[in-house]
Amino acid sequence: MSRKFLTVSLVVLLAMMLAACPAPTEVEVPQRSVSMAVLWAGEELEALLTTLAPFEQRTGIDVVVETVGREMPVVLLTRVLAGIPPDVAAIPNPGQMREFAEMGDLVSLNGIVDLVDHPKAFLDLATVDGHIYGLFLSADLKSLVWYSPKAFAAAGYEIPTTWDELIALSEQIVADGKTPWALGMESGGATGWVGTDWIEDIMLRTAGPELYDKWVNHEIPWTHPAVKKAWEHFGQIVLREDFVDGGTVGALTIPFSESPNALFTDPPRAYMHRQATFIQHFILEANPDLVPGEDFSFFVFPPISPEHGTPLLGAGDLISAFRDTPEVRELLNYLASAEAQGIWVGELGKLAVNRNVDPAVYPDPLTAKAAGLLAGAEVFRFDASDLMPAAVGAGTFWSGVVDYVGGTPLDTVLQTIEASAIDAYGR
Repeated sequence: MSRKFLTVSLVVLLAMMLAACPAPTEVEVPQRSVSMAVLWAGEELEALLTTLAPFEQRTGIDVVVETVGREMPVVLLTRVLAGIPPDVAAIPNPGQMREFAEMGDLVSLNGIVDLVDHPKAFLDLATVDGHIYGLFLSADLKSLVWYSPKAFAAAGYEIPTTWDELIALSEQIVADGKTPWALGMESGGATGWVGTDWIEDIMLRTAGPELYDKWVNHEIPWTHPAVKKAWEHFGQIVLREDFVDGGTVGALTIPFSESPNALFTDPPRAYMHRQATFIQHFILEANPDLVPGEDFSFFVFPPISPEHGTPLLGAGDLISAFRDTPEVRELLNYLASAEAQGIWVGELGKLAVNRNVDPAVYPDPLTAKAAGLLAGAEVFRFDASDLMPAAVGAGTFWSGVVDYVGGTPLDTVLQTIEASAIDAYGR
């Protein structure tokens, strides 16, 4: 049989087979989709799905969300090393984002995502070697001192604008026979984290952001004079029995979520409480009749060293991409937008990073005020303990605060943390 005859026969056979098949009624087009791994569950997951709904409806892109939970850092690293990362992920913190960027696994957002309305402080946090590798969906602000305007007015107290004025006000309140601070650190297995936030805020104000970053990366030891100075400033308040509601025992045993209630007793058991924006939820849960902005408010934790100004400390929801596709680009631009962030923060009461989010989306004037502070931030730093290896940040740093407040000498505390840091960082 000739090759020509074989070819003609195959063509005829193929034509007969096609004729026998029913004509397709519709050509199937592969669905456009983006896989997204997050650590959120419950209300936060519902808020994310609500945020994504307009995007999916408008673009036809299906965002397949997977909740990983608290094991996100380990799971994400495992998948990246195995070559099967999600398209997009909510990165637990800028530290892990930097690690992935340095490994060459993240997509640079330069030129593909519009971040012009995001504060420089947040762009800097997501930048590695001149490239932006993440965008912040929202943030929480920690550098706040809560108080009762009515109680302040009744006692004739004024809001302090420096650390020295803060200490002077505390002394005045004591001289009046009252207690200046509500400071409770009990948090189950996480007891001590409240104190780490104090020390981090103070470190930013006494040492500055550059040395703060070196401390986070263990480029300076825990026994460094700048680190010790921050702890000593914290000690000026927490170690004064007459400064804290319940003294040092109260600081160690009062649950963090209950401690601000001391501001709202009659008469007040305390007048000031340093905590993040999320504490408003606990205040209103225990005191539902209070009106935000009238019965309680906040002022920014004051500067200490003038040359370092008033930096802001907090945490945030960071989004990065492991694959560069048209669908991923569309999703990232949406999540960076005022539209998406307005929905997200409106659902959760968090703070938008995009400056164009309408303040009307916030549930109360205090949250809107905090969002304004965040949008105008010149220097913002992520919670240091969240960036450190868990053995330090969620280990010896937490326990070291408890030991320090309990009476262990500061040098001993810092030497213990330093020993664990050497093991954790490998240097």
